[in-house]
Amino acid sequence: MRIKRRLPVLFGLLLFVAAVGAVVFLRKHAPPEPARLLPGADGFVYADLRWMRLANVTGTLPSVKHDSDYEQFIQGTGFEFERDLQEAAVAIHNASPASGPETRFSYVFVATIDGDRFRTYLKGLAASTEEYRSVAIYNIPLDGRTLRVAILGVDTVAVSNHNDPAVIRGIIERSRKLASPFGGPALLRQFYKHVPLTSLAWAVVRMNPSDQSTTGFVLPNASAATVVASVRYRPLAGVHFQAEAFTANEQSAEQLTQQVNAFLEVFRSAEISVGGQSSDPDMKKTIESFKIEQKNERAVLTATVPAELIRKLVAAAPAEIGPKAHQ
Repeated sequence: MRIKRRLPVLFGLLLFVAAVGAVVFLRKHAPPEPARLLPGADGFVYADLRWMRLANVTGTLPSVKHDSDYEQFIQGTGFEFERDLQEAAVAIHNASPASGPETRFSYVFVATIDGDRFRTYLKGLAASTEEYRSVAIYNIPLDGRTLRVAILGVDTVAVSNHNDPAVIRGIIERSRKLASPFGGPALLRQFYKHVPLTSLAWAVVRMNPSDQSTTGFVLPNASAATVVASVRYRPLAGVHFQAEAFTANEQSAEQLTQQVNAFLEVFRSAEISVGGQSSDPDMKKTIESFKIEQKNERAVLTATVPAELIRKLVAAAPAEIGPKAHQ
């Protein structure tokens, strides 16, 4: 009789353990849903601002003045990026015959939004609108190209300035299907498993010698590689940065490690000669923490940034935010 009573308890415990294992497995191998909605691309960047705020990585943000365009956007939509944005996923499209001569981007934002105000604002900017799978796409002329915006749900917005309108239609299509933890772009499906758990932000970027100048990233050797970078917060240590370059073979990884290490030595020497005794101790600690190691066909760069340094940098940021502040 005792065995019979214990069986349901044991069965329930096994189900609980299996459920926890499934959650951990899916979290390790499945990108967040905003990233899974993105189209195929040459690189991806994701940030979870909810956890950044909870961790208080930046400390108390200083008050800043909004430029006129951004202030008009806030007044029209009621949306403020630094307050309401929760998650951001970005796809990087390198210059190509399909995307055009410049790098283009596609975004999926998860945020607190007022849907009616947002749609009214977008209608005022759009040169035209179209409907795809019952979702309105707003075609907004911007800097000689078309910015396409679609509100996917009560808290999700898709944006793309890719030449091909099929890109944002694909995002809409994926958002209307049942969420699959194993979906998403092929590059993410292959490399997301290397993103450490508890990462607040990460990037997966495919870097080829032929297109490095268009991405804005340059590898110190001519070999192709895929870089997986991540940022994690450790309350006592600060922000931990890691970048793994997955190369074709151990020889390429060794060459990359040597070249990055030589660059770090030059950088440290330059900082010492220029900074002297007045160098910020937190900055000095950050520079000293940079380390590059070879692990088989990977070159792994790590660094730790004290939280206090991040707060200093945030406090010293421009007093005005918006397009004009960054010109």
